Amino acid sequence: MLPKTVNADMTTIDPDNEATFKVCVIRSDPKQICIAQRTLLKELQLNGFRQETIFGLTLALEEAVCNAVKHGNRCDPSKRVTIRYAVNEEKAVVVVRDEGGGFVPENVPDPTTPERLPLPNGRGIMLIRAYMDEVCYRDEGREVCFIKRRS
Repeated sequence: MLPKTVNADMTTIDPDNEATFKVCVIRSDPKQICIAQRTLLKELQLNGFRQETIFGLTLALEEAVCNAVKHGNRCDPSKRVTIRYAVNEEKAVVVVRDEGGGFVPENVPDPTTPERLPLPNGRGIMLIRAYMDEVCYRDEGREVCFIKRRS
């Protein structure tokens, strides 16, 4: 997964060193998702990412934060979702963490099976995986990390 490299001055954002990531913390409220999206959107635009890539990243972020708020924290207003991110001209790395009990991603049913197609939920993990170059879950599913490289 993410190699831990040394950034001697710790003043520049380095997507390979989580110690340099910027942080955005929101309440477990679905209305707060747009705060995280706006924050990341600015970074992507500043680093010249193409619109298609920005679309995929903001969609993945929305799905990850929505899952953290609804399924991880169960919309508990006393819990927070922490979004850490680093963007440079080569790639964007995003880590979304909730304060819930965790889950096993492999146990989430496939949303493309005939019996699940009519259901209005269950596609977030699939969408994140479809749009990102790398996706991994850590800390028993309480944290998702995804990476998008400039294409």
